[in-house]
Amino acid sequence: MFSKLKVTLLIIFLMFLVSLTLFKFSLPSPQNIKLPEKNNYWGITYSKKFASSIGLDWKETYLALIDDLKVKTIRLPIYWDNIENEEGHYNYVDYDWILDEGNKRDVKFIVAIGRRLPRWPECHSPEWVKNYNETEIKVRIERMLRSAIKHYRGRSEIIAWQLENEPLLDSFGECPPGDYKFLASEFKTVKTLDKRPIIITGSGELSSWLKETVLGDKFGTTLYRTVWSPFFGYIHYPWPPYLYSSKAKQVGLKSEDAIIAELQAEPWAPNTTLDQLDPQESKKSFTINNFKSNLQYAADTGFGQVWLWGAEWWYMEKKRGNTQYWDLAKTLHW
Repeated sequence: MFSKLKVTLLIIFLMFLVSLTLFKFSLPSPQNIKLPEKNNYWGITYSKKFASSIGLDWKETYLALIDDLKVKTIRLPIYWDNIENEEGHYNYVDYDWILDEGNKRDVKFIVAIGRRLPRWPECHSPEWVKNYNETEIKVRIERMLRSAIKHYRGRSEIIAWQLENEPLLDSFGECPPGDYKFLASEFKTVKTLDKRPIIITGSGELSSWLKETVLGDKFGTTLYRTVWSPFFGYIHYPWPPYLYSSKAKQVGLKSEDAIIAELQAEPWAPNTTLDQLDPQESKKSFTINNFKSNLQYAADTGFGQVWLWGAEWWYMEKKRGNTQYWDLAKTLHW
């Protein structure tokens, strides 16, 4: 006869096996692709720094996105190390150009500001901050925020600010631990200088959203279907789309009032970069069918807007002769 302890351990082990099977091999996907054709529903994130890092001309890439794809909503991270390479001296020339060209084409922008912004290593601090401790760095972050807001608050094409990126997520990125008190101070600084909505983001899979949704004017989540772990390899999240809308309801949000700020639309690149990723390895986390499925999955959550993550990679693939991702993006109702 098994003891109660042995039975309990057996049940736990079986539950672990079932969970592992689901996360490793199960990727439920919508079968009927019927995407929304609403204005201002789809958008992208565009990173000039990331475009350059994968060997692209960042201006050429950007113009292709707004002229060929005709994207109309862009989340634009303005990186601290780009605008204040030398302490106290700000240079906004590149971002001014991006906003100017977008404004000519009636593009609207969500400008992301702060230390922690989209793309690895998440925190984009200038080299000179190494001379300071964390308390001193935070003083300089607030100074940078005041400079950026004052420089751009006259721009009508900016419809919202995003303050930091997943600022309370400590399990990803090369960043100091999240600091809610400091985030609240940053929020107050930005709000004092400009009245446009401030978006706070959180991880769709690794955060409860309890703190992020309290502070901001709007909330944005990430949404990933396949990720990579150094312990388990590729993991496929098995839950249905309504988990996200249910999660929003639990924290007092209507799903239509929330945003998917980062929808997976590029492969994961474990231990390498996307420009060096082997095509066969790429297919383990993202294919054209995953692209279609992820779009429908995001729409099925009921969230009010969806911003796609991976536009620079689509263009890199296009230049390499693989146009399928770019061609699919062209069919979206931007």
